[in-house]
Amino acid sequence: MTDKAASVSQPRDWKLIVEKDVPIRLRDGALIYCDVLRPDCAEKVPALMNIGPYQKDKLWRPPADLEETANPYMNWETANPMWWCPRGYALVRVDSRGSGKSPGLSDPNSHQEAVDFYDAIEWAAQQPWCSGNIGTSGVSYHANCQWRVANLQPPSLKAILPWEGRADLYRDQAYHGGIFAMGFISSWHNTQTAHHLLGRPREYNPNAFRNDMLWNWMSNNLDSEYWRMRSAQWEKITVPVFSAGNWGGFSLHLRGNIEGFVNAASKHKKLRVHTGSHFHPFHSEEGRMDQLRWFDYWLKGIATGIMDEPPVKLEIRTGGSTRPYALRFENEWPLARTQWTKMYLNIERAQGAGIDSVEGALAATPPAKQAKLSYSASGVTKAGVASSSTALMLAAHNKMGVSFESMPMAEDTEITGPLMLNLWVSSSSEDMDIMVTIRNIGPDGKDVCEVGQQGQAVPAVTKGWLRASHRKLDPARTLPYRPFHVHNQRQWLKAGEIVECQVEIWPTCMVFGKGHRLRLDIQSRDGAGSQMYGHYHADYNLGAENSIYSGGDRLSYLLLPIVPAK
Repeated sequence: MTDKAASVSQPRDWKLIVEKDVPIRLRDGALIYCDVLRPDCAEKVPALMNIGPYQKDKLWRPPADLEETANPYMNWETANPMWWCPRGYALVRVDSRGSGKSPGLSDPNSHQEAVDFYDAIEWAAQQPWCSGNIGTSGVSYHANCQWRVANLQPPSLKAILPWEGRADLYRDQAYHGGIFAMGFISSWHNTQTAHHLLGRPREYNPNAFRNDMLWNWMSNNLDSEYWRMRSAQWEKITVPVFSAGNWGGFSLHLRGNIEGFVNAASKHKKLRVHTGSHFHPFHSEEGRMDQLRWFDYWLKGIATGIMDEPPVKLEIRTGGSTRPYALRFENEWPLARTQWTKMYLNIERAQGAGIDSVEGALAATPPAKQAKLSYSASGVTKAGVASSSTALMLAAHNKMGVSFESMPMAEDTEITGPLMLNLWVSSSSEDMDIMVTIRNIGPDGKDVCEVGQQGQAVPAVTKGWLRASHRKLDPARTLPYRPFHVHNQRQWLKAGEIVECQVEIWPTCMVFGKGHRLRLDIQSRDGAGSQMYGHYHADYNLGAENSIYSGGDRLSYLLLPIVPAK
């Protein structure tokens, strides 16, 4: 790196060159197509690249409150050329095989797509306008593809910045705790198919996005090599990593970013976790400056100072804001000063009838005697109880489980880090779904909401899931605060058999204000704040009765990462 004073690339008065439908020849002889947007300048520039099925030609019209001005070159979840190109960067947007302009067999999230991305990166590095230094940029799908190509270590890839993108396809997206995350996946797949077949792209690539993704994902319902080939392989990721997650993305856009920072083999790693919608932070001025400082350092050799800062940058949520919270630097994850605190489930009463009824307390001391709390696992709607009812795939609007609540906080209490629910359970059926929601209840008894991924108000702090038959742990990868389930076999329940389950709850950050309560919901179906991220509720739930136990030799507890002030 050079010894230039701390600075960043400044915009220059360069015209924009737009090269459409540029062919890239792949190692197997196939062709895929990209758009190249670059500054009209004499000097060679680095490139920021992305690949995916979102159609490089599809114009994104952003909302009026975006911190970047709409222009004819905006594309969903990718960098804005009108901002980046004047600062001396080329943007290369690639349609993956069987998507947009690129012919071939569509296979989203695949190893083949990563191999193609490798070839595209090395192609771009050889172009006469390119300096030979390549970075990857983009949100969500355009983030997860970065993990997969980093597995392959293309020589010209100098830095990645996966922004809100899952890394473990099985655990982060497809099967939360072993439960099929049908809501988002089915909507996503149908939407992409429609974009390709029911609009203008039908004219130039009529066979695009032809795949059997949903069937393949559902048929591969245990973890296997199928999923490992489509996920980050941490020991192979050695490129510098800036991993950016979102506290509100607790159903898709968070776990992978944190796991990536902790586990990637890279010597140079940074973690950022922010709030807001799924796309506003990426296009914010503050977010863009983090991106620019990162790429200026690794692709241009500019001493931006970003590597002199602590490696972890967190937005500290204090509850209820629709605007960004204050950012705070930390030196590690989880935070070294964390006070790991067990809050024991104290069962006090039978299941209530009201949707917000509370059946027990979260207490600092364990109950001396074991108690049992039972509830129905079935979803009842106006269609009755039937596995064929699509209503059963929607989040519950009636009381579907049980809740436990802390005493009002005596003072502002920060919870930042991973969480775990240790739960003793039984069921009258051969399996049991455990769906956990953490909620912030204000002094008025109402939920304190946060901004969700679509910009909506979400009455949930974070969530966790586990199918009881998937309770087997990997002892080599399990941590006291983050269980790691193997998901490669099923340990069926026997009727009435009591088993211990450790539920991984996705990391979070929330300062529970003085007088607020922490509420823990345990349900057989998706609860508060699930929105479009619902799950498939299998037929063994129908007519079943689930039970929770706590006390005596069977202590059920919530492990909380309480962070004292510096």
